[in-house]
Amino acid sequence: MSSRALDAFREALIAYGQQHYDDAWRLAQQAAQADPANIVYPAAVAYLDRAMREGKRGVYSSPEAFAAFIRGGGNVPLYENTSAALSRVYEQYRSLALLDVGVGSGLALVPALTPNVGRLDVLEPSSAMLVQASAALYARGIAHRAINMTVQQFIRAEAGRYDVVQATYALQALPPADRAHVLAGLRAIADRLLIAEFDVPEWASSQAGLATPERVRYFVEHYARGLAEYAGDGLVVQGFLMPVFFGAFDQTEARLNWEMPIAKWVRLLRAAGFDHVRSEPIYDYWWAPGYLLDAI
Repeated sequence: MSSRALDAFREALIAYGQQHYDDAWRLAQQAAQADPANIVYPAAVAYLDRAMREGKRGVYSSPEAFAAFIRGGGNVPLYENTSAALSRVYEQYRSLALLDVGVGSGLALVPALTPNVGRLDVLEPSSAMLVQASAALYARGIAHRAINMTVQQFIRAEAGRYDVVQATYALQALPPADRAHVLAGLRAIADRLLIAEFDVPEWASSQAGLATPERVRYFVEHYARGLAEYAGDGLVVQGFLMPVFFGAFDQTEARLNWEMPIAKWVRLLRAAGFDHVRSEPIYDYWWAPGYLLDAI
């Protein structure tokens, strides 16, 4: 990786974070010229060109782009492996009551379900996503209760008890200040909690908005892998991946997630009252390795 290109691109991200799109575009152009083999830089130039003309794009402003992203590239083996790991846990029970927190469209849950799941509740704050998950479950003839609220609201209500509670790539959306309380609340309603998350470096997420050299290098190196998985798919690249990339360096945007290392999740789970916490690798995803945490 060219250090000259990386330095210019870091300056581009700093300019972007200050809403100086023309300067950011010029500096990204310099990076692309200094390292023409790196696919991140021309993708960034194209994104900034559009930002200058139309303004920046929200991360989820294109549902079509997100849908194409989540069902392509490395997400296919990631979710296949996640579902398989969940199924292996379900099969340990004769019958179980299951709660999925932040079910999304059901991409991880639906393929994982086994006949011994006797009671199923799905929790999702997005009504649109919850409708999709319910439709996928009904299509397979699976009875369930769909709950449209946040996990914070849910644990304050009469939540009942479950054998297993799971959250797949969903708890990263919890602000850090809420995590201890939420995990303790989940511990109160279940003896077993399954969490699928990515093992990111501490600084990759904690320094959101900041273009430190190590953070910029991490993003460029890993997004080069991610963009390669969607080569030629302009909808995904410009409609989702680049908005996510630049959003991570935009100091004017509210944060949507707070990823953290798996070791930190383990510490929080133990502090919440889970005595035994095991981590299992799921898939070497382009952004960071995915893991399943099994807390009992």
